[in-house]
Amino acid sequence: MDSVINKTENTSAQLKVKSSWNKSDTLWVLGLYGTAVGAGTLFLPINAAQGGLVPLILMALLALPMTFFAHRGLTRFVLSGSNPEAGITEVVEEHFGVGMGKVITLLYFFAIYPILLVYSVALTNTVESFMQHQLGMTPPNRATLALILIIGLIAVVRLGEQLIIKAMSILVFPFVAVLLLLSVYLIPYWNTSIFSNVMPAEGGISTILMALWLILPVMVFSFNHSPVISSFAVDRRKFHGDDAEKQCSRILAFSHILMVVTVMFFVFSCVFSLSPANLAEAKAQNVSILTYLANHFDTPIIAYVAPIVAIIAITKSFFGHYIGASEGFNGLIIKAARGKGKEVNPVTLNRVTAGFMLLTTWAVATINPNILGMIESLGGPIIALLLFIMPMYAIMKVPAMKQYSGTISNVFVVIIGLVSISAIFYSLVQ
Repeated sequence: MDSVINKTENTSAQLKVKSSWNKSDTLWVLGLYGTAVGAGTLFLPINAAQGGLVPLILMALLALPMTFFAHRGLTRFVLSGSNPEAGITEVVEEHFGVGMGKVITLLYFFAIYPILLVYSVALTNTVESFMQHQLGMTPPNRATLALILIIGLIAVVRLGEQLIIKAMSILVFPFVAVLLLLSVYLIPYWNTSIFSNVMPAEGGISTILMALWLILPVMVFSFNHSPVISSFAVDRRKFHGDDAEKQCSRILAFSHILMVVTVMFFVFSCVFSLSPANLAEAKAQNVSILTYLANHFDTPIIAYVAPIVAIIAITKSFFGHYIGASEGFNGLIIKAARGKGKEVNPVTLNRVTAGFMLLTTWAVATINPNILGMIESLGGPIIALLLFIMPMYAIMKVPAMKQYSGTISNVFVVIIGLVSISAIFYSLVQ
C-alpha cells in the first residue's frame, strides 16, 4: 500500500514539474522570437511609414493581438491531433482526409519555402554590402558568395533540430541587446519628417485605412513564426502532456510581448531618424533597413554594428524556416511515395531535401529578385490562409477544436486573415 502511495506521490510530483515553467520553455520563448525576428522585421520600417504616422500607430496597436491569437490558434490545431508525435501535415490529414492533407501539405510548403528564398537573397545582399562598404573588400562574384553562404547555413542545419533551436535561442540575447541599443543610439537622429505626413492631404480616413490595409501583409510576414509552430507544439506536448496547450499559450504570450515591444521600438526609432524619402530610397535599393542605416549615417558604430545585427537576424530566421520548409518538402515526398505504395528511407529523404534546398536557394540568391515583391506575391497569401483561416475553420468543423469556439478573438483572427489576403492580391493587381 505504501509503495502505491509513494508511486502516486511521485507521479503527482512529476506532473507538477511538467506543468511549471522550466528551462526548455524559456528556450522556446527565445527560439520563437528568433524565428520571427529576421529579414521581415528588417524590412518592416521601410514599408510601415509609407502611409504616414497614423497607420504606423494603428499597426503597433494591432501587432500583439494579431500575432498572439493567430499563432495560438495554429498551435492548438497541431495539439488537437490524436497522435502526440504528429506534426501539422499529419494532423490535417487526420481531420480533413488524405486528399485535403496533400493539399495543405503543399500549401504549407509554399507558405514557408518562399521565405527561405527571401532570406537567402537578404543574407547575400547584406554580406556583399558589408564587404564593400565597411570592410573595403571586393566580394567574390555573387554566385560564389551565395554558394559559400548557403552551404555554411545548411551545414549547420544538418547538425540537428534541437541544436538549431538552441543556436537561435543563444543568438537572440546579443540580437535583442544590440537591436535595443541601436534603437536608443538613433534617438539623437530623430527628426520631425514623419510628422509632416501625419494625416494624408487627400482622402482622410479612407486613405489611412488604405495605407493600413496595405501594411498588413508585411506585418503578417514580419511577426510570423509559423514554420516552427508544428515542431514547437509536438515538443511541448511530449514534455507537458495534457497541460501542453496551457503552457504553449504562456510561451507564446511571453515570446510575442518580447517580440512586439522590441520590434516596434526599433521600427519607430528607424522611422523617426529617417525621412519618407530615405525610406523610399531603401526600398528601391532592395536592402534591409540596417544595411541602409549603415550606409546613410557616417558613424563607425552604426556602420559596423548594423550589418552584423542584420546578418545574425537573417541567419536565425533562415534556420527556423528551414525546419518548416524541410518538414513540408519531406511531407510532399512521403505522401507521393505512399500513393504509389512505397516507403522512403529517412536518410535518403533528408539528403534529397538538403540538396533541393541548397540548389534552389543558391539559384534565387544569385538571381537577386526584389525581396518585398517576393514577400507580397509568394509567401503572404498562403501564410495568411494557413495561419489565420485554417485553424479558425477547424474550430468550426473539428470536434477536438470545438472547445475553443465562441470567442471574439476568433472573429478578430478571421477578419485580419481575410483583410491580409485581400490586400496582397490588391497589391499584385496594382
